[in-house]
This record gives sequence, C-alpha cells and structure tokens, in this order.
Amino acid sequence: MKSFAVPVAGSPVAEQSVEIQEPTGFEVLLTVTHAGVCHTDTHVQEGGYDLGERGFMEMTARGMEYPVVMGHETVGEVIAVGDRVTGVSVGDRRLVFPWIGCGECRRCVRGEDNYCAKSQALGIFRPGGFAEQILVPHEKYLVDIDGLDPAWAATLACSGVTAYSAAHKALAHVSDEDCVAVIGTGGVGLMAIATLQALGHRNIAAVDVRAENLGIARDMGATITVDSSSGDGATGLIDAAGGPVAAVIDFVNNGATVALGFDALDKGGTYVHVGLYGGEFRLPTALMALKALSLLGNYVGSLSELIEVVDIAKAGRLPRIPIVAGPLSADGVNTGLTGLREGTVAGRTVLSPAPAT
Repeated sequence: MKSFAVPVAGSPVAEQSVEIQEPTGFEVLLTVTHAGVCHTDTHVQEGGYDLGERGFMEMTARGMEYPVVMGHETVGEVIAVGDRVTGVSVGDRRLVFPWIGCGECRRCVRGEDNYCAKSQALGIFRPGGFAEQILVPHEKYLVDIDGLDPAWAATLACSGVTAYSAAHKALAHVSDEDCVAVIGTGGVGLMAIATLQALGHRNIAAVDVRAENLGIARDMGATITVDSSSGDGATGLIDAAGGPVAAVIDFVNNGATVALGFDALDKGGTYVHVGLYGGEFRLPTALMALKALSLLGNYVGSLSELIEVVDIAKAGRLPRIPIVAGPLSADGVNTGLTGLREGTVAGRTVLSPAPAT
C-alpha cells in the first residue's frame, strides 16, 4: 500500500510503501477516497507547536513517532471488516472520526475521546488518511454520510466538528442580537461562520487580513467584515460592530490576534481560543475581573458532536465552504500544505486518488 508520510520533522511528505494488516475484532479497513488538508498537519510536519517564551512543544515528547502518515479529514469505502463488526459492510462509504483516545480513561468513557491524555488520534499518533487505505480501530468511529458530497463531508471530521464545538462555547452566554466575531476566515473560520448560521445566529463579524477570504465570509453569512491588515483591528471591529463584541472565536490564536480580540471584548464576554499558530499573549489580570471575561480553549470536538454536525449538513442547514480539489499523492499533500502556510487556500483543500486507467 502507498502512503504519503513525513519521514522526519521538517521534511517534505514522501511516498512510502507499507503493509497494512487485515482488520480483526471491531477494526475496519477502508480505501481512502477523500482526504482533507488541515493546518494542524503543518504543525505535525514541523514537529510541534510554538509556546512563546515557554519554547517549542515537541510532538515526539507526547508519543508521536516518525515517519508520520498525516490526514485526519478522511472519507473512505469499506473494503474489509473484523469478525466483531456488525454496523458496516464492505462497500459502505463512511466519514472517519479521527480524534480517538485510549478507550479506557474517564474521558473516553464519557465520550470525550478528544480530551484523552493518551490520544491515539488518526493522522498524528496512528496512520491517517494520506494513504491508499486507512485502518480504523473501531466501527463506532465511522459516520454515515449518505446524501452528502464526500469531498465536503471529509472536512466535517476536523474543521466541521471543531467549528461546531467552538461555536457552542461562544454562544453559551450570547443573545441573538449580540455580535460574535470570528478571527481568521480560512477553512475552519469559514466553517464557523456556516455553523453559527446553522445554529440560528445572524450577528457575525469576520476578521481577516485577506480581502478574498472576507468576501467569501460575507457570502457564507457574515454580516460584518473587518480587514485587520492595517494593524488597528480592535478599533475597526468595535466600530463595525457598533460597540464591543460579546464573543470572539479565534482560529489564528497568535499574540497579535488575541490582543485584537481581547481588546474588542465587551463586559462578560467570552474568548474561544482555537487556532494553533502559536506565540503568547500577556494577560492584564485586573481586566479579567473588571470585565468578567471568560477565556476558553477548544480542541476539535467529540464523536457525538461530529454526528450532530453531519445531521445538520444532511438537513441542508449548513452552508458549504469552498473546496479546492487536488491529487492524493506526495506532491498533492505538499502542495496543500504549502498553500496553507502561504495563506493562498480559499476554503479547504481535499485530495482524492487519481482515477484508475
């Protein structure tokens, strides 16, 4: 089987040939038909995350091993099942939930695999979807996407469920007329705007440095757009929103964007940190109390949340983000990663195998 892996930290993705085991027990083997490229993949390729003055967090210290077959937005067709599988059959097309845990800790027992301290996430700690085939450890992680475009459905496994989980956190203490600001309108930020729309919220501000992305954000349902490239984004956001905003969802989450969003928050406001661009922000502690602010982190989402997102999509309530197609190959993955780093991807890149000749 061909897979497209990062051999060592910092290196380009390269093709490799590996043997894949036949599924046993609850395991399911799928042929990959669609694989989305996510900004998290760039961090896995680089080896970790920028923690500002705290240094660089090495992913290998958390158990990741190179070579790494990335890809955690995967749709595939079932080609073999273990002897205990009852819910899927050969030929079924399914979306893969990648954020799996150890299956035994209190988090996993509560259905919060994405919070497991011993994560077994596909595309990070287990081989992911940048390959011809993917082995999923349990059938429960496969979601029926009947009726959905599989290329778009693939994006729901990360950008979709992440946006959905973050939107719920932001809306918990927000009224219908309050403004929710989305900072960063790449693939996940656009999905957040779509999700806020699907959840019935209509006062949405999109903040970005690229006019093209802001135009797409408005098409997706943003009622306010703010170009923050001039450096006065907080003032621009407050002016455009008619006052401080009730909530911010930050899909960049570096020092500059957090400073922007923090300064734009109203009393009692909520800041949801999602992006992994890295860096740090010095917190004015007195303002936390004086303004009664809430700062929340959001790491992807749970299996139950993914199922809810898919159900909303099936009901036709979720606006569709733009999809950029590419080949599922080493070159295709590298091109997709470069586009993310350079900020030239409008929407989400989804890779597919070349048609058989």
